[in-house]
Amino acid sequence: MSTSPRDRDEQGRARNARPRDGLGRPLPYGTPGVERQPEGVPRTPAEALAEAQRLLDLGRPFHAHEVLEDAWKTAPESEQELWRGLAQLAVGMTHSLRGNASGASALLGRGARNISPYLQDPPHGVDVAGLLAWAASGTGVPRLTVG
Repeated sequence: MSTSPRDRDEQGRARNARPRDGLGRPLPYGTPGVERQPEGVPRTPAEALAEAQRLLDLGRPFHAHEVLEDAWKTAPESEQELWRGLAQLAVGMTHSLRGNASGASALLGRGARNISPYLQDPPHGVDVAGLLAWAASGTGVPRLTVG
């Protein structure tokens, strides 16, 4: 039985090295793609929110999700569900732009549920009320922070 070689990162973890389009869909090897967000970049919450917003504004919610996922992984326990929810909202937007309405609905719902406990006292200026309204409508580009 033959096994196919797998793409691996510097640490030897399986990692698909295929180029990706602006919505994170894999493209054939050798095709020019959109540069992926590096993983594990240490950012302050303000930097993570600003970078994710920049990517959302560029129409790259898949890439914004990667930034928000890094923040989720490094957030204090009291904020992990907020960052997880923000990442899920970005993935929901990705599914919507890819034409996957059921996937978008599921992820937007999960993201909204995860950020809703922060409604009364949102950390880092996150516009939880605005994001909940955006998730319910699923249209336009969300604004992550108030202002």
